[in-house]
Amino acid sequence: MNEISKTYDPTLIEDRIYSNWLKKGYFKAEVNKDKKPYTIVIPPPNVTGMLTIGHVLNNTLQDVFIRWYKLKGFETCWVPGTDHASIATESKVTAMLKDQGIDKKDLGREAFLDKAKEWKEKYGGIIIDQLKKLGCACDWDRERFTMDDDYYKVVIDTFVDLYKKGLIYKGYRLVNWCPGSMSVISDEEVEFVEKKGHLWYFKYPIKDSSEFVIVATTRPETMFGDTAVAIHPENEKLNHLIGKTAILPLVGREIPIIADNHADPEKGTGAVKITPGHDPNDNLVGQRHGLQVINVMNLNATLNDNVPEGFRGLDRFAARKKVVEELKELGLVDKIEEHIHQLSISQRGKEPIEYLMSEQWYLKMSELVKPAIEVVNNGTIKLHPEKWIKTYNHWLNNIQDWCLSRQLWWGHRIPTYYCSNAGCESVKMCDSSKPEKCVKCGSSDHIRQDEDVLDTWASSWLWPYAVFRTKEEQDYFYPTNILITGPDIIFLWVARMIVAGMEYKNEIPFYDVYFTGMVRDEQGIKMSKSLGNSPDPLDVIREYGADALRFTMIRVTPVGNDILFSTNKCEIGRSFANKIWNAARFLMMNKEKNPNIKQACHTEIIEDKWINSRLNHTLAIVEEKVKTFQLNEALKAIYEFLWNDLCDWYIEMAKSRFQSENEAERKSVLENAFYNFDIALRLLHPFMPFITEELWMNLEERKEDESIMLSSIPEADKSLIDQEAEELMETVKEIIGKIRNIRAENYIVPSKTVNIVIKSEDTRLTQFESVIKFLAKVEDIIFDPNAEKPKLAATAIASGSEIFVPLEGIIDLEAEKEKIDKEISRLEGINSGINKKLSNEQFVSRAPEEILTKEKDKLLNNQDSIEKLRSNLHNFL
Repeated sequence: MNEISKTYDPTLIEDRIYSNWLKKGYFKAEVNKDKKPYTIVIPPPNVTGMLTIGHVLNNTLQDVFIRWYKLKGFETCWVPGTDHASIATESKVTAMLKDQGIDKKDLGREAFLDKAKEWKEKYGGIIIDQLKKLGCACDWDRERFTMDDDYYKVVIDTFVDLYKKGLIYKGYRLVNWCPGSMSVISDEEVEFVEKKGHLWYFKYPIKDSSEFVIVATTRPETMFGDTAVAIHPENEKLNHLIGKTAILPLVGREIPIIADNHADPEKGTGAVKITPGHDPNDNLVGQRHGLQVINVMNLNATLNDNVPEGFRGLDRFAARKKVVEELKELGLVDKIEEHIHQLSISQRGKEPIEYLMSEQWYLKMSELVKPAIEVVNNGTIKLHPEKWIKTYNHWLNNIQDWCLSRQLWWGHRIPTYYCSNAGCESVKMCDSSKPEKCVKCGSSDHIRQDEDVLDTWASSWLWPYAVFRTKEEQDYFYPTNILITGPDIIFLWVARMIVAGMEYKNEIPFYDVYFTGMVRDEQGIKMSKSLGNSPDPLDVIREYGADALRFTMIRVTPVGNDILFSTNKCEIGRSFANKIWNAARFLMMNKEKNPNIKQACHTEIIEDKWINSRLNHTLAIVEEKVKTFQLNEALKAIYEFLWNDLCDWYIEMAKSRFQSENEAERKSVLENAFYNFDIALRLLHPFMPFITEELWMNLEERKEDESIMLSSIPEADKSLIDQEAEELMETVKEIIGKIRNIRAENYIVPSKTVNIVIKSEDTRLTQFESVIKFLAKVEDIIFDPNAEKPKLAATAIASGSEIFVPLEGIIDLEAEKEKIDKEISRLEGINSGINKKLSNEQFVSRAPEEILTKEKDKLLNNQDSIEKLRSNLHNFL
């Protein structure tokens, strides 16, 4: 047993302890047929990522489960790793090259990929090292990257298999196009932000008529792609135009006026311009009516050759301005209104997307999702909280085919090949490696691979099983036990992993999914580095320690609900760490005086029975809360046991026995105290791993290869749960509290003892006589069920027992009476003045509400104090 420092300083222990864990290999997992596995695969952060408060929450929760089940005897395996993050990484590398004066296109694909790999090796994966600062017990030897060679092969093989099953095809459809990254992006990668703009009202002439149909738009530049105007069939004001033809201004193209429910008679003018090539809703209208689809945009968001010559090559926003100007000149602008609308922004590119028609690779999903729907709805996979089942079902029951392709270079290149020879234009060959020759013409000289890469999610959907390199490991560690993630990717990732697991392993990928809430600041605003309201977790760790941060994140996190976080809340965690550190030092100091003790559970004394009962009660509660994913409630139970039961009460009660001249008594209480403290540290370890390791290793002489990580959390011993002792102790606590109040109210100095009388039918209270005497500074106690109140005694009631504290000889009664009378008079004088103010109509009508509230509160507080003082005065009569 080593002496620990007087004060707790996490900076002195955390790095040292973590390095030792790594050195000893305590995080490593192996196939062990003698143990049941408990597996978690980390939601792989982007290789470009940095640690955020959201990561702290997610990974602390995972670490708690891994450490808990390790202490429960499982073979725990937590697989770390990072995602290649196609768009994010390519954007960063492209920007780096641009700073060096290098254009990505001039560099070429292979040279660019070399630069991307160099960048990844130098800057990627910083978040992994940062997770170590948090104490994450990952098996770092298993760290995976979604573009590791063997993982890459699994991804490509999966594509080939799905293609050969007829589930992958090429389709020409409307997509979300990011002009910045020059790639299609998924619906989930589109953000909607409110933006001030304009609503332009244009007049489209009716053919062979002097009439116009007025349409409103926020995007004038797309009008060149209009192929119809829609009016609701029940629009009485405009339905006379249905069936007629409008002339598209600036173009002169004739477009039909059609009847469609998409046109809301109550919105805008009641008539809607239909642009199937540049709007999702218009595209659906176009499909219903067989309208022509005209694309007017180049991939860089300039206008293409399908627009009048004067607009070709213009940037979309410049074109917008020119359209409005020319329509004004033609007298075809009815009006312009200021307008707030939802702008579709690329999550990565941070610029407005374009909806445009494009040929992409798609995966048919309607049949693949059926097993995934079933396993959630029949409870094979449980979602926590259950409310997310509805969202899950909504997504999968309305599933669209998955757009797999991205126009990027960094990623898993699509394994389809084409032959450039004449007559082979329609040939598509799909294989895990380049075909030796064209299947049609037999040529081997003109085979080229598809330029596109796969959507990032088309690699990470295989994560739960593809991270394991051998069949033996897959069979042992898969399915994993729990996935902890945010509900924002319930469809992007969670559902797709279930689809892949059922398709390729015929087994679910995990048994439980725990959805965390969103981390917000105290004003309820989502924490974000860009908003400046999100602290750097590493700064918080430097100031408070990783344990304090972990404690706080868990403690304020109800299952699935949003978290209101502020750095100063970590004071709670730091105070708790200091509390148990000081308790450990106190116990060790007493052990030095009694070196021959061993941890042992003793039940001879009522206080020992009580604390042993509380310990086992807590073990049972924590076990149940962890199993039901209520980690905040589990931590609350541990906190209350350590802070309140063990430190504030048991150790305080035990101090008199620590000082006993009877060696057997000292030995018994110390052994029981260490027994309880040791188990409590093990119970706390998953939540606060560093301080518990440091204290546990120093509670007694340990071998070098020992660690709290290698110990165990025992099952609750029901035979030691004594409900009667717990209930009785609550009464004793209340009695002691009431005596302390009486002492404080009567200014009895701590050094002075008092005598008390307890009037109670409960004879069991006598077991706590020595405890009450020690903690309440009592000289003598009379237990008498028929006692009458002594003269000049303070009284109190605790759980049906009356407590009398005779004050004669303890205080100067006359002086106290005089002091109380003066204080009552002073407070009554103040209240008289307040009442005069509040009865003054002029004051009440002019005073601000907060002043009136303050005066009323002061009146009530003073009246409460007067009542207490009169009660004290009554004790002297």
